Amino acid sequence: MGNSNHELSKSEIDELLDILKKRFEKNMHRHQKMNFEDIKKRLLNDPKKLVSLFEMEKTGGEPDVFDMKSKPNEVIFIDSSKETPKGRRSVCYDREALDSRKEFKPATSAMDMANEMGIDMLTEDEYRELQEIDEFDLKTSSWVKTPDSIRKLDGALFCDRRYDHVFVYHNGASSYYGVRGFRGLLKV
Repeated sequence: MGNSNHELSKSEIDELLDILKKRFEKNMHRHQKMNFEDIKKRLLNDPKKLVSLFEMEKTGGEPDVFDMKSKPNEVIFIDSSKETPKGRRSVCYDREALDSRKEFKPATSAMDMANEMGIDMLTEDEYRELQEIDEFDLKTSSWVKTPDSIRKLDGALFCDRRYDHVFVYHNGASSYYGVRGFRGLLKV
């Protein structure tokens, strides 16, 4: 896990921008009306966003730009790895859930990781919209932001895609599995 407060070197920035540009150009169906050079300018003007994207990439998220109908005229990076990012699996939902475990605690929680990385966890609606653009989590699952009414009862929501359908499930927030992580979102 990285520290989103550090600064990236010029070579790290150049390497990250190269990766993002190649992924952007390879997946134009995700963002047909957007131009990478405009996005690059925004990123260079906001080094904290670059650090967050660096952390998303480093943990296996493969961030890419998605043109989300629910967020028109916004530049949104979301993890585009086929399965939930490998570097963010085996985590419970949040700090409260982590603290409630008496034994076999995971290293951290999804919400803590997202906060440290400077990104947001997807909501159920964002997750469903993402799945309309491409297919993700065919073998894994991803925690999603859970409504307070469910969370206060010690529950949390996660989603996946099976049988060409997006499913939403519930689990105890303190549970964690090797195939469950979370997808992040970053507004630029």
